[in-house]
Amino acid sequence: MRADRLISILLLLQNHGKMTTKALANELEVTERTIHRDMEALSAAGIPVLAERGKHGGWRLVDEYRTRLTGLKDNELKTLFLSPSFQLLSDLGITKDWKEARQKLLASLPNTLQSQADNVWNRIHIDIDSWKQSSQETTALGLLQQAIWEERKIRIAYEKANKEFSERIIEPLGLVAKGRTWYLVAVSNTDLKNFRVSRIKSVELTNEPFVRPTNFQLADYWNKSKQNFVQSLPVFEVEVEASPAIIQRLSFSGRFAQVVSTSTPNENGWIPVKLSFDTKQEATSYIIGFGDQIKIISPSSLIESVKRMAESVLTFYK
Repeated sequence: MRADRLISILLLLQNHGKMTTKALANELEVTERTIHRDMEALSAAGIPVLAERGKHGGWRLVDEYRTRLTGLKDNELKTLFLSPSFQLLSDLGITKDWKEARQKLLASLPNTLQSQADNVWNRIHIDIDSWKQSSQETTALGLLQQAIWEERKIRIAYEKANKEFSERIIEPLGLVAKGRTWYLVAVSNTDLKNFRVSRIKSVELTNEPFVRPTNFQLADYWNKSKQNFVQSLPVFEVEVEASPAIIQRLSFSGRFAQVVSTSTPNENGWIPVKLSFDTKQEATSYIIGFGDQIKIISPSSLIESVKRMAESVLTFYK
């Protein structure tokens, strides 16, 4: 509804100070033309909205203008009181702070809403751990948070994927949790880079400050970085026929293989499946594990690879 959108614009400007037409349109999932019409409506209603031109321009409210349209809707209240990941709160060392803030927020609500908010925690619980979660070293998180908040450069000793160590001075911008794995986003030699926190073996705070990049948005950067990483991954696609007995197992083995597509069963009852792997070696090891319950259709080079592996296993156990 337009009325809800106008209120959202008002609150966004109040909280952010200044936003461009494009940023508002992206946030509210409408066109820029719609934002311009909404701004005209706000101005006509007596809301002091100003447009600043230029490179660093945007929409803003007249200084010190504050709206009192802060009532919470039922769904907004539910999202506000959803339980976060206690694992990540624990990693950051703020579990106690979060619980205290939750109680203060709950106490600030009218009595009619308190029981409703309290019940949200008994309806939805978020657990990001896998069933067999391996623990990762996150002792560096404390100093990393301090450096991020104080905008101070740090010296780190970092272990690369090939087990080599490097020492460097970086400018930490933010922390990102991907599942239960923490990453540090930082400027290193003028470039934005991601560092896995578990590979940071030592952290030393320096007394040298740094200036955060203009208009840097951590969430936007991470999403683009993630997309670039996924697109750069190698892909090895395989066409097979699978016995109906293992179809469910194929669907549950996403860590090693991705099921791209399945087709209707053939005359023999077996199901054509297209699989995607990172490498040919992974495909070989994966497929041989299903024995005579999966048949390779293409590529032919994979058939030869599976044969060689099977023969080597037989020779080994002779």
